[in-house]
Amino acid sequence: MPQRIGIPKETFTGEKRVAISPDVVEKLIKLGFAVQVETGAGEGASFYDDALAAAGAKIVSAAELYASSDIVFKVREPDLNDVAKLKDGTTLISFVWPAQNPELMKALAAKKLTVLAMDCVPRLLSRAQKMDALTSMAGIGGYRAVIEAANAFGRYFNGQITAAGKIPPAKVFIAGAGVAGLAAIGTSVGLGAVVRANDTRAEVADQVKSMGAEFIKVDYEEEGSGGGGYAKVMSEGFQKAQREMYAKQAKDVDIIITTALIPGKPAPRLITAEMVASMKPGSVIVDMAAERGGNCELTEPDKAVVKNGVTIIGYTDLASRLAKQSSTLYATNLLRLTEELCKAKDGQIVVNMEDDAIRGFTVIKDGEITWPPPPLKLPAPPAPKPAAAPVVKEEPKKSGAGMAIMALVAACLFALIGATAPTAFIGHFTVFVLAVFVGYMVVWNVTPALHTPLMSVTNAISSIITIGALLQVAPPAAPGRPDFLILIIAVVGITLTSINTFGGFAVTRRMLMMFHK
Repeated sequence: MPQRIGIPKETFTGEKRVAISPDVVEKLIKLGFAVQVETGAGEGASFYDDALAAAGAKIVSAAELYASSDIVFKVREPDLNDVAKLKDGTTLISFVWPAQNPELMKALAAKKLTVLAMDCVPRLLSRAQKMDALTSMAGIGGYRAVIEAANAFGRYFNGQITAAGKIPPAKVFIAGAGVAGLAAIGTSVGLGAVVRANDTRAEVADQVKSMGAEFIKVDYEEEGSGGGGYAKVMSEGFQKAQREMYAKQAKDVDIIITTALIPGKPAPRLITAEMVASMKPGSVIVDMAAERGGNCELTEPDKAVVKNGVTIIGYTDLASRLAKQSSTLYATNLLRLTEELCKAKDGQIVVNMEDDAIRGFTVIKDGEITWPPPPLKLPAPPAPKPAAAPVVKEEPKKSGAGMAIMALVAACLFALIGATAPTAFIGHFTVFVLAVFVGYMVVWNVTPALHTPLMSVTNAISSIITIGALLQVAPPAAPGRPDFLILIIAVVGITLTSINTFGGFAVTRRMLMMFHK
């Protein structure tokens, strides 16, 4: 008998997301599961009961759902009332935050549950990335943070020149260039702002620059990479230098978006009250770490407040404010997880504790707390190959006698040509030799990346031979007409060189268009 997956309505105040979508319902059924959804669970995300029922889900009451579900999908961590509704032995898949919720962990273990925490997906495993709900939600949060900032900001993001005057672009500073920060950078750049960003991890500098933003480096040498792709707590010396840099940016920019979080710790304080007071009136701060205490000293969670003329936004439901999009991505993450748990496609999940990806976010197994997991056994990096000794090619030694003989032969040939050829030929021949030498030197010194457009242009220019052919076709100054064979050759030459001319310029234009935005 297939297991039943139940999706209840989220009870957290203001939460609009749901852990299902119509498309995912169909795919879960194809895996062999029965799907049931609480009445009205998807209304906040515009997934109404009739659409879910049409996809194959059974719409039931909350009491029936909790009593009959073998597996429960949720978004927010359950409260103690939710835990009481779960039947013993149920598998719960949800955000849990085990480090921050020890009492919840004890209550879940007492019910003999198996709990898979979506916030504990081992992000260092490449095959676990399709299940990484933290990344999905952080990307949406970063995008929404910029939209909230634009809504509170009193000007355009992009610069404009109008009949009424010039409007400068907004200056945006983003503290933290993780997933949320990069999403905020991309959105801000897309809106036309001048964007700057900072992160304690030096390796993200190239990512920031590749997205069109400027990376602001702290004038202090210390590596900030922590475990699992997160940043670590920095030394006091680094933090002092960082605060000085933030204070300088606060005076100059219009919008600050903070995204700095360290797992299991309160959000680091990056923006002080003095920095807020130094900002220009009408500026905006969006604190994405408000739920963990906030990166700004004046942030009030779940509120937008104005302090010293600066709007400080501390919303903790940024992903929920794009409920349909975030629910779609989260449901897809759950589907990918279910595919890993049900490889037989028989409607039965198997929590394999030998699988590093599954073990990483299994925080309770059959009532036994298994969090934190053991360190991941990542494959050792390949040993560097020993550098091969450079092969020195010995150029053949040129014989001095041979060079002298070649020079003597060339001189004799030139003397013979000069003695027998007409005077006009000598002049043309000299120009020809010089042109070959100059052309060779010009082409030889051009970077190889430009050889294709360069050669197409030189092909077109070399078609100046068309002029010679036209002279042969044109009537001569003396009476009579040119030889018939010469006429035919000249016409063929004109045709071929015309193709060369137009083709050369056409190829050049297409090559150069590749470098245009």
